[in-house]
Amino acid sequence: MRDILPGLRSRCAAGTPLALATVVAVHGSAPREPGAVMAVDAEGTVLGSVSGGCVEADVYEVAREVLAGAAPRVVPYGISDDEAFGVGLTCGGTIEVLVRAYASEAELADLGALLDLIAADVPVAEATVLSGAAETGARLVARATGVHGTLGTEGLDAAVTDDARGLLEQGLTGIQWYGARGQRRMAEVAVFVRSHTPPPRMLVFGAIDHAAATARIGSFLGYRVTVCDARPAFATRERFPTADEVVCAWPHDYLEATGADARTVICVLTHDPKFDVPLLVAALRTPAAYIGVMGSRRTHDDRLARLREAGVDEAHLSRLASPVGLDLGARTPEETAVSIAAEIIQHRWGGTGRPLGELTGAIHHRATAPGGPSHATPAAARPDSW
Repeated sequence: MRDILPGLRSRCAAGTPLALATVVAVHGSAPREPGAVMAVDAEGTVLGSVSGGCVEADVYEVAREVLAGAAPRVVPYGISDDEAFGVGLTCGGTIEVLVRAYASEAELADLGALLDLIAADVPVAEATVLSGAAETGARLVARATGVHGTLGTEGLDAAVTDDARGLLEQGLTGIQWYGARGQRRMAEVAVFVRSHTPPPRMLVFGAIDHAAATARIGSFLGYRVTVCDARPAFATRERFPTADEVVCAWPHDYLEATGADARTVICVLTHDPKFDVPLLVAALRTPAAYIGVMGSRRTHDDRLARLREAGVDEAHLSRLASPVGLDLGARTPEETAVSIAAEIIQHRWGGTGRPLGELTGAIHHRATAPGGPSHATPAAARPDSW
């Protein structure tokens, strides 16, 4: 949703009715994850995507019907071998899309309030009824403290709010099942819970040309990017205009002060032992999703020896992605940044890094892993079984 946030907020502020189509479930291979959003406003303008183009035309028609007064509904899209050019996913998977209108002043105000929280990086979970013994499209929004809206009954609201907060802490998005009054381990009501968490962080250490290119691609991928260097002549806003933050400090001091969580990626591009070693000792104490370190193989071997002398064990050293990046034959800072970004994506989803043309099986990985911008992680399991 963040990719179309400005457009959605402007329409809510202007009172322009719109319909949101949200991917709520994915089975098999599909180009977008649960939580992907496409919006259609009252003038017919489209924002976002739910499938990368496969089913957008049909979703558009459903959105127009809902805007015209039809009830919210969940629409499945799949494909069989003889339907490759019909309405469906040419990749062979199945998705389910919830289409719901926000037309009244109150509905637009509620949606606008949620969008304001997302824009302010306030963690918030949104729960919407998909089917069963509750009204499809009923919705509540839960923060760490405070709840707005209702799904129909006090018991259901309480159970969903409790689970939504738990999913929000983990950054998970998916379908949960309940009894009509919120009973656990029942399957009378399907509720889609979408976690809106702040963007994950990319910490880039070393204010060099490669850092500028890495910061640009990190921003493009949806990270909140910080560039840090101890040299004031290099750590300047002018040199890193796309970074969210430029910090002049000793790298290890900054990292110890700011911390890193399981979604953070760390790129160490200084290749200077006086910076690298204390920084990596600090980095390896964190749960960061990825720690990539630039340098030649000789530099890498020397760095490992220094880290061992500093007391770092082999288990921690194995976390280092060094030399940083995938083997793409990169030469320029921009090409190197692509190589680094490719390795970060590979770490997140468990890809092989090999050409897809050499492989068989699913193209889109569904592995659960921290460290990426997407908040639409694999769906939470139904309490009994799917």
